[in-house]
Amino acid sequence: MERQNFSTEVTDEEIIQRAIQGDKEAFSHLYQQHVTKIYNYIYYRTGNANDAEDLTARVFYRAMGSIQRYQQKGVPFSAWLYRIAHNMVANWHRDNSRKREVPLEDQIDLPFKGEQPEATLLRNQETHYLMTYIRSLPSDRQQLVILKFVEGLPNSEIALIMNRSEGAVKSLYHRTLETLRQKMDQNER
Repeated sequence: MERQNFSTEVTDEEIIQRAIQGDKEAFSHLYQQHVTKIYNYIYYRTGNANDAEDLTARVFYRAMGSIQRYQQKGVPFSAWLYRIAHNMVANWHRDNSRKREVPLEDQIDLPFKGEQPEATLLRNQETHYLMTYIRSLPSDRQQLVILKFVEGLPNSEIALIMNRSEGAVKSLYHRTLETLRQKMDQNER
């Protein structure tokens, strides 16, 4: 089978339509386009690289298995993938107990040459607290923080992904930042 080259002449909608019709090369192209974003989203929700890799694979396996039922409704294809990922992460959190093993490499960052150990320790501690606060938020707020700050998506696209109005996203964003600020203030006391 000849490998297709999707040039700029082929639109994303055409590639999606080809994938819906069973074109594996088209789905592979969609995978390459979106895998990093979906992995990052899952990683920030789980905090574990191994689980993020596993869940990312499951997201795309599920997407490939149900692409024939996908309907283009003027919403970015990534919104559909984020919803699948969101559901996978929710199931993962539900299925895993609160007491879990965290691999050592996920707990500490090795310092760069020349960096003082004290600075590395403080940076790691601040990052740990921030991630702990974010993971303590309800899942919709975690999703918002990741889409906004990690993926850098605009409120309009976040609204599509979260199936909310742009105003609701802005309001949730404001409340989420206020909650994080309060948690950080409480920790400093």
